[in-house]
Amino acid sequence: MNMFEHQSEEQMGQEVPLATRMRPVTFDAFVGQEHLVGRGHVLRKAIETGKMPSIILWGPPGSGKTTLAYIIANNTDSHFSPVSAVNAGVNDLRRIIEEAKERRKVVQQKTILFIDEIHRFNKAQQDAVLPFVEDGTITLIGATTENPSFEVISPLLSRCQVLTLNPIAEDELRIIILRALKDMLNGLGALKVVLDSDALSHLIAMSNNDARVALNALEMAALVTLPESDGRRYISLPTIEDAVQHPALRYDKGGEQHFDIISALHKSMRGSDPDASLYWLARMLEGGEDPLYIARRLVRFASEDVGMADPQALVVAMAAQQAVHFIGIPEGNLALAEAAVYLATAPKSNSLYQAYSRIEEEIKHGSGESVPLHLRNPVTPLMKDMGYGEDYKYAHDHPGHFAPQQHLPDSLQGKHFYTPGDQGYEKEVVARLKAWWGGKEKSGGAKRKDTQKGASSRKTDAP
Repeated sequence: MNMFEHQSEEQMGQEVPLATRMRPVTFDAFVGQEHLVGRGHVLRKAIETGKMPSIILWGPPGSGKTTLAYIIANNTDSHFSPVSAVNAGVNDLRRIIEEAKERRKVVQQKTILFIDEIHRFNKAQQDAVLPFVEDGTITLIGATTENPSFEVISPLLSRCQVLTLNPIAEDELRIIILRALKDMLNGLGALKVVLDSDALSHLIAMSNNDARVALNALEMAALVTLPESDGRRYISLPTIEDAVQHPALRYDKGGEQHFDIISALHKSMRGSDPDASLYWLARMLEGGEDPLYIARRLVRFASEDVGMADPQALVVAMAAQQAVHFIGIPEGNLALAEAAVYLATAPKSNSLYQAYSRIEEEIKHGSGESVPLHLRNPVTPLMKDMGYGEDYKYAHDHPGHFAPQQHLPDSLQGKHFYTPGDQGYEKEVVARLKAWWGGKEKSGGAKRKDTQKGASSRKTDAP
């Protein structure tokens, strides 16, 4: 290497983003994903024993998928051939496979084919590597932010082990950032950066659990901050806000703000206020809250506060959860917003919640009655002789597909747990029940005994 080549390589190294420069090369230096790379765990054991299977690394952006692939490459005797599905095609794959065949035959060396963003490959491109994963010509490592069940063809998926990476936790992200500040060779140590506590907290919160975002924003803030007289670069909250282009919101995911705002969201939807519902939803999302946590709260609300007044509410809430899981954030924000507005503007009923509460009370007080004989299935001659199924009325053999008969245990005859409300779809439920049962009790004539036990006075609430 001559002087000019050396200078060019140094300049290129300086131009590489901080997130890439700080990429660890050993498992001991890797932060997070202990369930995969911790001592004695699956991925580490596979590498240490030399029995590396084909794998799909599935996780959110900045969780360490690419870094893990390079660590694997550094810790095996295999040749490492990385490609990105963004710009690679079938011809690139065929070339790598032909080289892998030759390498395997001449020097008995295995080849690891790393495909970053494998979900961007179409079926034909994925089919191109399938036979060679099957015969062991290559060991495949695919990295994806999308659900492999939807994005990777079934034959290829069945030949790979899917390893799920978790989002980088806040304490792990803190370690990564502080390490970059101190590192003299690859990090920002030579710039003598001092990051104040508010700026650090905001950087962590606004990075959305993405180590790459955090490090690259940190580097930008460091480069635009001029050194003081003592040679240090003091980075404050406004500088970090400018670097990540996001204002600091007063929101503590693990503290009082978390519970206060989810309660405000829940009560705003219950109060049929779409504007307030959207506001509190956005406060949580923009504050860095886990979107799937919010989705779970919407699903609960759909059953608890809308219930049978609009059964479609649960479908909408679950669709929002699936949308967030499928496309992630920020694209999934609108799916959550749509669900929140739907729930806020839907007719409300907590009759289902009250009904289940009454049954809970009944069971807690010792109700564990036997199933009436006519509802039991006579699967053996002995059971039939004992009266199992005797006098059971098959509803479809009767007019209107309805036949009045006892369904509750004997001791609960005449009790009513579910009392439909007068909103939305439950109006139809009331009409149906009246048409079926009329003035008759569902037990077959026993006097009605409403089971309140205080359940109707219980208030549903967000924590």
